[in-house]
Amino acid sequence: MTPFDRLIAIAQEAGSLFLEGYHAQKEITYKSDIDLVTQYDVAVEEKLKGLLGSTFPEYTLIGEESSDDHTFPEKAIYIDPIDGTTNFVHGIPFCAISIGIWEAQRPVAGVVYNPVLEELFYAEAGKGATLNGEPIHVDDADTLTRSLLATGFPYTKIEKGKDYEWVMQSMGNLLPLTRDIRRLGSAAIDLCYVARGTFSGFYEINLKPWDVAAGILMVQEAGGTVSRADGKPYTLDERIIVANNGKIHDDLVLNLA
Repeated sequence: MTPFDRLIAIAQEAGSLFLEGYHAQKEITYKSDIDLVTQYDVAVEEKLKGLLGSTFPEYTLIGEESSDDHTFPEKAIYIDPIDGTTNFVHGIPFCAISIGIWEAQRPVAGVVYNPVLEELFYAEAGKGATLNGEPIHVDDADTLTRSLLATGFPYTKIEKGKDYEWVMQSMGNLLPLTRDIRRLGSAAIDLCYVARGTFSGFYEINLKPWDVAAGILMVQEAGGTVSRADGKPYTLDERIIVANNGKIHDDLVLNLA
């Protein structure tokens, strides 16, 4: 068994605490006016860091709740203990543990686990992507008209600044051209749903590395494309991510603000 084989077991072990918290009374604090955090975000991250640290001692662990580190080590594990905390707090089942392992600025393995819906996505570079052990692939929509897209809204929207203007302009450009646009509230799940063909594409501004580090590999290993807003290769320090089935990539990028 390789260390990567332990990823699924680690996510499942932490998933028990996640599920307990989903059904429990939460203690809510605020990072900003609308950015929530609960005691379970912290507890799940601490559990994950303990398990991952013993399995991957040579990697730098970068977690949403405990790291202000926005550098990109040669070997890094990006941890989001509860991606979709607002959903988690409000009892909406689109929330997940996300763990992405990167080496030399490239994703090599990742897991996204939603214990509420019992969906466990896993990918390893060169070995494909799976949902609950079964292979998954992007869909075959070849036009925006036939595409269901997903997006998200940044916390900076309350400032009504450039991020907000970009969101509104991109929505205005794309909405009339597509089958429709969904907003589930978890970038990690959105990316996995592109990988399994539920969505044809996904775009969002102002995400952090732990939001996307695992989901990027899911899309790529399922046959999709991940890029910046200008269509060039995506890196973890980019502000805008665009993921899709590869067939609508050019049209999607063309119609972003």
